Amino acid sequence: MTLRHGLEIRAAAAGEAPGLAALLAEAGHVIDARDLAERLAGLRQGAATALVAVQWGPPSGLLVMHWYPTLDAPSAVAQITLLLVGEEHRRHGIGRLLLKSAGQVARMAGCSRLEIATASDAPSLHAFCRATGFSEAGPRFVRALRKQA
Repeated sequence: MTLRHGLEIRAAAAGEAPGLAALLAEAGHVIDARDLAERLAGLRQGAATALVAVQWGPPSGLLVMHWYPTLDAPSAVAQITLLLVGEEHRRHGIGRLLLKSAGQVARMAGCSRLEIATASDAPSLHAFCRATGFSEAGPRFVRALRKQA
């Protein structure tokens, strides 16, 4: 999908489960690689996607997003439920590229809004959300996917 200086952002494949399991474990989410491969396959069956950032080796970033219709918007809303960049790969633009690719996928799915659910004790994620154009809306950050007229 997105390619920059050897960094590729694309849909995560089941074969990448071992590398993604290691990335998730670094963040405290221990998931068996076989279970993760099944979960990645399951995401493809629904209104969801997992995007992976890969640069010359194991995955350096992961974004999981779901989209769904709501009563308060005329079109579907995309919600990022996981955004993770490996510790040694942070501050290199990987998170921004994952968000850019997620926005493209969400627009193609007919979504008008992108949301990120955040924990209240994640000040660095809150700062990142603000820096990438999101605004606070209760316990989540929201950003329009189309320019407002």
